[in-house]
Amino acid sequence: MSSRTIEHSNPVPASPPDTRTHRPATGDGAASGQSAPAAPTPAAPATPAPTKSGRSPIPLIVVFLVMMTFAGFGTRQWLYGRHHVSTDNAQIQGDVIPVLPKVSGFVAVVRVRENQRVRAGETLVILDDRDLAAKLAQAEADMAAAQAVAGVGPRVGQMEAQLAAARANVNQAEAAAWKARGDVVRYRTLAARGVIGRQQLDAAEAAVRVADAQLQSARDQVEGAAASEAGASARLAAARAARDQAALQVSYTRLVAPVSGVVSRKDVEVGQLVQVGQPLMSVVPLEDVWVVANLKETEVQNVAVGDRVEFKVDSYPGRKFWGTVESLSPASGARFSLLPPDNATGNFTKVVQRIPVRIRIDGGSDAEHVLRPGMSVVATVTTADHGRRS
Repeated sequence: MSSRTIEHSNPVPASPPDTRTHRPATGDGAASGQSAPAAPTPAAPATPAPTKSGRSPIPLIVVFLVMMTFAGFGTRQWLYGRHHVSTDNAQIQGDVIPVLPKVSGFVAVVRVRENQRVRAGETLVILDDRDLAAKLAQAEADMAAAQAVAGVGPRVGQMEAQLAAARANVNQAEAAAWKARGDVVRYRTLAARGVIGRQQLDAAEAAVRVADAQLQSARDQVEGAAASEAGASARLAAARAARDQAALQVSYTRLVAPVSGVVSRKDVEVGQLVQVGQPLMSVVPLEDVWVVANLKETEVQNVAVGDRVEFKVDSYPGRKFWGTVESLSPASGARFSLLPPDNATGNFTKVVQRIPVRIRIDGGSDAEHVLRPGMSVVATVTTADHGRRS
């Protein structure tokens, strides 16, 4: 018998019975009636119980740092709030000057465009002035006629000549009266001697009375001529005033810029008939703007004229501007509204009022950061302890 035969004839030792449950084996092992051995389950490592002395201090340190951060931030904000008042209820303010015609007429020329810069005195609109020019010519003619009557400068007027003639007549009448009185004295001496008759003496006395009457009449004529000259002078002054008024009306046909600024809201075209007081456009002087900050009435107790102001404009983020408190309004903004509140009527609800504070801009604006009226502003006023109340 060979060795291979002997190996197969050796008996296989029996394995001890396995009480664990196994899934049925498949394949060749199942066919031979043998089951595959199960994989051993690894044992979980034992976790040591934490001890009190081994707790980590990191959470406590983090909490402490957070609390210190909040405390520092709160202290900083409290100290900042003691000397600073801030509001976003603020805006840039400026004058918006309307251009209004003083006379009615048709528009002949419009020399500006919307948003155009103009200088003070620059012509904006020209109206048709032919009707007013004719009235001016009539007024000048009336004044020339009044000058001819009253006289002006070295030229002798009609009334002045009449006054001079009346004064000459007075002189002549005075001379005639003086001669008549001398004749009466002589005739009375001659009549007393019997040289002349009574009739001649009566005639001389009558001549004296006639001369006195003529002298009085000449003097009255002088007074009348003087009054006429005064009337002529008054008519000349009236004619000159009428001429000046007509010239002024003609000058009103040229509408000029009242100040230097930018044209806005232009509402006029060539050929349009405009009336007195009709808004044609507005001129906004961008070089003369300021800030109005509407602070709460509980925040203005320490705001005083001269306080430093830092403000930011929404149009220019990151850019800071500086200013100075110029004045505080004498009343809250509600008192100047169209319907001011009256707390004595109806139910009362307390509302914190706003006090407008005018802020002068230091340095103005530059070409890259133009400040225009109406821009929103966040203003912060640096205050001092001006009688701070607890």
